[in-house]
Amino acid sequence: MKTLNYIFVVFALFTMVSCDLEEMPVDTATNQAIFESVGGLELYSNSFYDILPNTDVGVLQRDDLSDLVARNGVDDFLAPNALSPITSGGWEWKDLRNINYFIENAGKSSVVNKNHFVGVARFFRALFYFEKVKRFGDVPWVDQTIAIDNDAVLYAKRDDRFVVMEKVLADLDYAIEHIELATDASATRITKNVARAYKTRICLYEASFRKYHIDYNKQSTAQQWYREVVKEANAITGFVLHRSSDIEKSYRELFIAKTPFVDETLLAVVLNANLQVFSSANRRFISPTYGNRPSLTRDFVKMYLNADGSRFTDDPSYKTKPFVDEVKSRDLRLKQTIRSGNYARTENGVPVVSAPNFTQTYTGYQPIKWCYDERFPYDDESRNDNAHIIMRWGEILLNKAEALAELGELTPTEWNNTIAALRERAGIPTAAARQLPTVADPYLLNYYKGRFTDPVLLEVVRERAVEMIFEGLRTDDLIRWKLGELFQTSAMNGIYVPGLGEHDLNGDGKKDVYFYQGQKPTSSTAGIAFVNVSPSSAVGQLQLSNGTSGEVLWNPGERKWEDRKYLYPIPQNAKDRNNNLGQNKGWE
Repeated sequence: MKTLNYIFVVFALFTMVSCDLEEMPVDTATNQAIFESVGGLELYSNSFYDILPNTDVGVLQRDDLSDLVARNGVDDFLAPNALSPITSGGWEWKDLRNINYFIENAGKSSVVNKNHFVGVARFFRALFYFEKVKRFGDVPWVDQTIAIDNDAVLYAKRDDRFVVMEKVLADLDYAIEHIELATDASATRITKNVARAYKTRICLYEASFRKYHIDYNKQSTAQQWYREVVKEANAITGFVLHRSSDIEKSYRELFIAKTPFVDETLLAVVLNANLQVFSSANRRFISPTYGNRPSLTRDFVKMYLNADGSRFTDDPSYKTKPFVDEVKSRDLRLKQTIRSGNYARTENGVPVVSAPNFTQTYTGYQPIKWCYDERFPYDDESRNDNAHIIMRWGEILLNKAEALAELGELTPTEWNNTIAALRERAGIPTAAARQLPTVADPYLLNYYKGRFTDPVLLEVVRERAVEMIFEGLRTDDLIRWKLGELFQTSAMNGIYVPGLGEHDLNGDGKKDVYFYQGQKPTSSTAGIAFVNVSPSSAVGQLQLSNGTSGEVLWNPGERKWEDRKYLYPIPQNAKDRNNNLGQNKGWE
């Protein structure tokens, strides 16, 4: 469990704290006690769990950078001239040294089931290298504890990313074969099924990267990676899509539960109020001053289907539907992801119907997916103790569906078991959910710049976006599909506003927001949010697309995409230590 890692401070005695490859763990008198007992092997292997998403940000903020989220400011990744070899980071290797040291010593152990623990270590090595390859492309493959005089390794060139990924695959396969724990009732341990699940995620990324990044000329090898996704997804057993007695809660309650729902959750970070281990989920999504203040965009909200399974964007009037109408009769995940309708927050134990709050949201599409409904103390303090889901069955179904669609093998039966199952959980009638599309959605065709033209694959891509929002996958999706331009060109747009003045956003008869230009007006409505949409090109200013009406437009600042950003630059301080590393294309 991630929370247990706070107890394992003892591992500072056995692992390195430096970030330089030339430093190595030092054997101690306790070496034998660690590697010659099951308890010692287990204790040491628990230190690897710190590689998983941390307990504060977790996975919930990774999508802030993506095309689907309007946020405060522009990340250095997209800000013009902000990313460079000088500012680049992520070239840390102490986790790898810790893992390799364990693998070497555990391999010599006389403990009968030592290969189980080696399997766990190799799983984490695969995860470590996957993250490094995504970020930097070619990286040095190191599978040994490096001696201080081993210049051949310390000052070697980087290895080809495609070769490294084959080694990642080998590590995953070893982990799947040797990890003894099939499932875990707490959903916090690395099991055989977790290794399989991660393999579907990693192989899907690699398959797409090889298919769509044609400059590497690896398209012919993509198919085998898609097949690995399908094979491993089929091997995972014991999980279903979580369903509540109330269908309007089935989706969201996954993300606000203190204890993971293990019917769907394979791996989670469990927080603990008694140990003072919390996250800042409410503050990051709700506070007007803390974090990125992420809000969903209207272009994304348009992707949600209607409740009957039809496409929202097929309605000729969809572009001018005000918020109160556009959120009605939609895929139930929408109302479980953002404030709308009769959504209520609790203040001092009393439920209060709460419309989107424009003192907190930029677009009007205000997230609730990871947030407690209780205001105190969660909005003002980092006190969230709801579990962070890292891997769940819903993603496995999407990974499998995408791989099958890319292979041209998404049969009606497989569609029903994957995409239709997710849509039925979201309230879409069975007959509509199980209808395979035959015509590509014009809206999605245009949004994705013609990258996907197959009607079935387009619907898989739609489903992946709405099902997995704020679960940390969207940025990687754009990278692997080679759709980096969406980081820059995606509209930071919000709700449609018919005109200036007061508006009731949730249909409860109370005005919630006052859009105005010029001098701030007065209103008799208590608690109303005033939003100045006076003409301006200033960063941090909201506008209406048609001047005094139209979509809310948020200006976070200039975003600039360059294809060289598909890979980060090798940090200059790493190059200074080893000039043989070279530099990624475009960053020389």
